[in-house]
Amino acid sequence: ETINHLLLLCVFSRQVWFSVLQGLGLQELAPQPDKNSLDDWWDKVNNRVESPVRKGLNSVIILVAWSLWNHRNRCVFYGWQLNLIGVLSSIREELHLWGITRARGVT
Repeated sequence: ETINHLLLLCVFSRQVWFSVLQGLGLQELAPQPDKNSLDDWWDKVNNRVESPVRKGLNSVIILVAWSLWNHRNRCVFYGWQLNLIGVLSSIREELHLWGITRARGVT
């Protein structure tokens, strides 16, 4: 299991990426099973979006990668089952909290 497989190439991860990016209207940026590395895909994504979108998208990429990593660890160490809806709900909740924090001017 490599970091590229875990965060980008496995079917579960690709489902998470597609769902999150689809919710942002950016589903065409979802990783494809073409053996790219996370770094290569991230660079490609950054080159395809306009500057005003880039900062927010980079935050989303970090959040999704972190969420996938945490979910994987819970599966390995605590015996959890893969749970697409659970991961997506967690990501949505975190994005919501980030939005509230930003709206209040908290940094």
